[in-house]
Amino acid sequence: MAAAETLPSPDERAADLVIGVLGGTGDQGRGLARRLAMAGNRVIIGSRDPGRAATAAATVGSPPQVTGAANEDAARAADVVIAAMPWDGHASLLGQLAGPLAGKILIDCVNPMGFDKQGAYPLPVPEGSAAQQAAAVLPDSRVVGAFHHVSATLLLDPQVSELAQDVLVLGDDREATDLVQALASRIAGVRGVYAGRLRNCGQVEALTANLVSVNRRYKAHAGLRITDI
Repeated sequence: MAAAETLPSPDERAADLVIGVLGGTGDQGRGLARRLAMAGNRVIIGSRDPGRAATAAATVGSPPQVTGAANEDAARAADVVIAAMPWDGHASLLGQLAGPLAGKILIDCVNPMGFDKQGAYPLPVPEGSAAQQAAAVLPDSRVVGAFHHVSATLLLDPQVSELAQDVLVLGDDREATDLVQALASRIAGVRGVYAGRLRNCGQVEALTANLVSVNRRYKAHAGLRITDI
């Protein structure tokens, strides 16, 4: 009788993932690309403009560890894709990429926020959250919410060796959330923590506005830590 095959653990699988970052030329996208590349993953920064993507990639790593490509090419080549585009282009860009994203895990880190003279505030989303909107326009993808509260400034700071914070991971697919938790935990000083179903992502995204207020008042780059686990 043949021995049962041992499947790779989420940590082992996460180590081999090629990560695409859509809208990756912004600070958040470049910061996540930099930290994941430092952890050993190959990263493809995506943009509508491939030349701009290549320029952004050059600021955070070297080929073949970090490269740039058109959004569609990045989506096709990656194993797991992070949505890091501005909120106002969120639905349209993801909708255009439904084909190449089919069957893949899409990590949504977009925070729908507005700003006025009183500071940051969460914007209403008809679907409930950016992650739920992504799930609606990508019915054949496995959408996970994560990386909402990680400061782009810290991600990009070469003087910061460890981030010392937790990443809340939300989704309806256990295998997908386990893998994203493992991926987040590859970043030095970060721990991925399961935080509920995708329907609970609205308040997680909205909490970013509170963190913006904390950071402005205390001139900090605060993140989150979950206690007692």
